[in-house]
Amino acid sequence: MGKKTAALLLITALLLSGCGGKSETAVKNIQTSGQESGETANNATGTTDDAGQDNAKRAEKEKMVKMLQTKDESAVKNNNDQDSAGGQNDPADVPLKYHMNKAYNIVPNEETGEKKVVLLTFDDGPKKAEWINSLIDTLDKHHAKAVFFVNGYRVKENPDLLKVIHDRGQIIGNHSWDHISLRKEPEAKVKQQIEDVQKIVKDTVGETPVFFRPPFGEGGDIDKKIAKENGLLYMTWSNGSLDWTMKSKGTDNPQKVIKNVMDQLHAGSNILMHELPWTAEALDQLLTKLENEGYTFVDPRSIELEMR
Repeated sequence: MGKKTAALLLITALLLSGCGGKSETAVKNIQTSGQESGETANNATGTTDDAGQDNAKRAEKEKMVKMLQTKDESAVKNNNDQDSAGGQNDPADVPLKYHMNKAYNIVPNEETGEKKVVLLTFDDGPKKAEWINSLIDTLDKHHAKAVFFVNGYRVKENPDLLKVIHDRGQIIGNHSWDHISLRKEPEAKVKQQIEDVQKIVKDTVGETPVFFRPPFGEGGDIDKKIAKENGLLYMTWSNGSLDWTMKSKGTDNPQKVIKNVMDQLHAGSNILMHELPWTAEALDQLLTKLENEGYTFVDPRSIELEMR
């Protein structure tokens, strides 16, 4: 292979290596071109190049092939990483199939839509990595999404835990900054309690919440107005697990959580739970029971942001 031919092959290989999915083809082309060029040279002269030159050119060709293979593997890895991390919380990927009614139940938009659904929600975090990961492990097992309603002061204390919720594909909701009753607070304070959470969540994970739940379910016209101004769907709940009433020493807490939810179960249940160890322990059995009753788990991103 002459110097001019080698240079042309090198340029061609570099151009092909820059084209995302074509690296494999480029490798084959280099291999084929090298073989054809060597055969042509031998046919024309009836001799081979000096052995040292052949070895150097062969090494150069093998190096180029390895470079292209490495680039191709890297591109595949990058694409896989983007697929796993990106787009999970993009509402554009999820069609709007449901809305929330004035009783805070989740209702299909179409008369023929699936009515036996529940919305899963967890309040008052983020607290502990072990609880969060346990909850999300179970959600993943059941192919379920939930809203994690967070408090601003906890996000400030545990920003990495908020990232865990987001990076693992769950949805973050606004639960006010300090977890205080907003019903009798002046408008300026309510505005601060809601909007400061919007800001810290945006600054931490790059997305702004679209769901708001007032602490204790105690809201009024002011927080509803401010929530709407911030593009938030205001909600309380329609099925309470009562997990927040239980004492830490109660060994039967998980079964109580399950019983409370199942006793109140109805189509469109908006289930209130918390980031608590007994709730994390109960979740797998609870979701299994719900599935056995014919219920599925609504993706929060499929819910319209206007109550009707």
